[in-house]
Amino acid sequence: MTETTENSNRNTDDSTRIALVTGANKGIGYEIAAGLARLGFRVGVGARDAGRREEAVAKLQADGHDVFGVALDVTSDDSVAAAAAQLAQEGRLDVLVNNAAITGGMPQAPTQVTPDQVREVVETNVIGVVRVTNALLPLLRRAPEPRIVNVSSTVGSLTLQTAQAEAVGPVSAAYSPTKTYLNAITIQYAKELAGTRVLVNAGCPGFVATDLNGHQGHRTPEQGAAVFLELATLPAGGPSGTFRDDEGVQPW
Repeated sequence: MTETTENSNRNTDDSTRIALVTGANKGIGYEIAAGLARLGFRVGVGARDAGRREEAVAKLQADGHDVFGVALDVTSDDSVAAAAAQLAQEGRLDVLVNNAAITGGMPQAPTQVTPDQVREVVETNVIGVVRVTNALLPLLRRAPEPRIVNVSSTVGSLTLQTAQAEAVGPVSAAYSPTKTYLNAITIQYAKELAGTRVLVNAGCPGFVATDLNGHQGHRTPEQGAAVFLELATLPAGGPSGTFRDDEGVQPW
């Protein structure tokens, strides 16, 4: 399948809201893309692996969804610039969901993790979010109700991590701290963009069975996607700079 085929379901209605989901070829990202499409969005399926991206686009289109593929490696300036140019050709961008992430492999105990592991995870999970967000902000700013949604996790909550009796997730010196960093970045974007139409929030999907955790989670990707669909469709004047899951606002 070619990129032309990926774009074959083009909706020419200029009023159609457009969203981009990074890392959308599988798991939670795929379900966020599907959920947004069900809500009437035309959705860019961002992924770096061409085969998986095309397969996801074909499957979503077969289900009747208005989607298109976006070749996107969040660790590459050139790839992100090309994706931004492609979105500009679409004419608008209403929602950006920063979902792409990696764990960096195990073990990640602080005494065992390597600097290269930490560097690799930060590059994707944090710098990648900054790279994509900054490239697409000019387009988002022109939307009537622009939303930026960051896929985080309670493993990044310093409050929950330091409450030892209720600590979440395994000991992790690479992956978990990147989610803490992502939460902090979310706050800073919300502060800078306060007073604009852009709302910036982070969410946690819960313990979802995905490739990231060897499918050990007890929630489905569709269940995990729900909170991000809520954040992507917040009404005008809605909250910004929050971190939440299905149960509501969670501590940073």
